[in-house]
Amino acid sequence: MDWLPPDFGSVGQYAALFARELAAAGRQVHLIGLTSGTAATESESYAPDGELKITRIASSTYDKTSYLRRAIWLTNTNLALMAAVLRDRRSCGGEIVFTGAPPFMLFFAVAVKWLRGARLIYRITDFYPEVIIAELGRRSLPFVLLERLTWAVRRRVDLFETLGEDQIGLLMAGGIPRQRIVLKRDGSPVPITGHEAALARPDALRGHAVLLYSGNYGGAHDVDTVVEGLIRHHRAGGRFGLWLNATGVNVEHVERRLRLADVPVARTRPVALAQLPSLLAAADLHLITLRRQFSGIVLPSKVYACIASRRPILFVGPQTSDVHRLCAAATSSRYARIEPGDVDAFAAALACFAPAVVDDPAARTAVQE
Repeated sequence: MDWLPPDFGSVGQYAALFARELAAAGRQVHLIGLTSGTAATESESYAPDGELKITRIASSTYDKTSYLRRAIWLTNTNLALMAAVLRDRRSCGGEIVFTGAPPFMLFFAVAVKWLRGARLIYRITDFYPEVIIAELGRRSLPFVLLERLTWAVRRRVDLFETLGEDQIGLLMAGGIPRQRIVLKRDGSPVPITGHEAALARPDALRGHAVLLYSGNYGGAHDVDTVVEGLIRHHRAGGRFGLWLNATGVNVEHVERRLRLADVPVARTRPVALAQLPSLLAAADLHLITLRRQFSGIVLPSKVYACIASRRPILFVGPQTSDVHRLCAAATSSRYARIEPGDVDAFAAALACFAPAVVDDPAARTAVQE
C-alpha cells in the first residue's frame, strides 16, 4: 500500500480508514505500509475483540525518471512489505488485502498467498503495467509480455475490490469472473459537509475566481487542454485563475506555461488532511482531469471530496471514466465534462462557471495554514 498517514498519499489514507472499520467490527487487523519518517509499530484496541496493529516501514520516494531505478526500488519495497506479512503468524490461513501501490505488489502477494495458505483480496487502485503502457503511448514487446503475465497472475487472486464500474469492465474483459469482483468505492477521506469555513486564498489570485486543482497532477492527467483553455479564457477577458495545491510531475510544467502567458496562477504544497475541507471550500470551481488512455486504469480519488464540498466541478476527461459517472449522478454540485483536447469547450465552460462575485472577504473565513 501507499504512504500511511500522516504522509501524503490517498491509498494509505483510505487503507487506514478501512482497517479501522474492520477492527471496530471485531477483527484482528494488521496494517502494513510505508512512511518517509521513522519506522514504528503501534496498536489500537476496539471493543469487544477488535485490534489494529499499524506497522510503518521507513522508505524513500523513488526516481521516476529511470525505469531501472524504479524497478529496483519496487522490488526492495515489495519484499520488505511482504516480509512483514510473513512475520505475522496470523497471516497463516487469514485474509491478505493488498492494493496497487507500490506497483507490481501483485506478484509478491500471490507468492505469500501460496506460502501462507491465505485468501487474497486485491483492492485494485491502479492497473500496472497498463499505466506504464499508457504513459509511454505505445505497446512495446517487453511490456506486452509483462501485461500478459500480469493477467495470468491476476487470475490467482480470490477477490477483487474495485473503485469503479469502469474497472469491473476491464477485469471482466481480462477474464476475471464477475462473481470474484465487488465494487467498493472510496468516499471522502475526511468528513465534509459543504459548509466549512474556507481556507485563505493565495494573494496571487486576489480579485480572481479560483479554479482549484488539488492532489496529484501526474502523467495520467490532462495538461494541454487546461493550459491552452485557460490562456484562451484570459484572452477573452475571463476571470478564473488556477490554484495548484498539488504535487506531481506536471505541476511545474503547468505553472510555468501559465506564468509565461500571464495567466494568474498560484502553487502551494498540499494541505494537511484535516485542512482538506477548508481548502475545497475556497474553490469557485474544482478541476479534475484524466487523459483518455487512462480511463479505468486510474481513478482520481479526490472526486469524492470534491463532490462532498458542494462546489461546481469541471472534468476534463473521457465519458467512460467513473469520474463522469459519479459527478453526473451527484445532485449537490454543478458539473460539466469536457473532452480532452477540446480547448474551446474548456474556455467556454470557465465563462459559464464564472461567479457573479469574484471574492467577498466577508463571506469567507480565512483558515491559517
